[in-house]
Amino acid sequence: MADTIQPPDAAAREFFIQGITSDGRQFRPSDWAERLCGVMACFRPEGSGGRNAHLQYSPYVRPVLLNGVRSVVVNEDLRQIEPLAYHFVVNFAKDNDLQILHACLLPDAETPKPA
Repeated sequence: MADTIQPPDAAAREFFIQGITSDGRQFRPSDWAERLCGVMACFRPEGSGGRNAHLQYSPYVRPVLLNGVRSVVVNEDLRQIEPLAYHFVVNFAKDNDLQILHACLLPDAETPKPA
């Protein structure tokens, strides 16, 4: 079995690691997503660091709340930038039996303003 996750659709450039195990249990500790993203915070595009980069999550691995479930969005570009970091994240999900969804995060639609 290969170590990489192959998306079913080439258009999906992100995948979600959900804090739910394959048997439906919530993954603990409750701050697992923030911890994982904190470890991955140093992986970022060249020149995007800045003075306070250590205080920000990487744009390639970031925590989200998805339908009330703590999750992590992983951008597939991480595989090209740092393959070992990519494999670390994928193996974390596999080792902890977490659900992986292939998709992409869409920006929030603007709410129409009343006339």
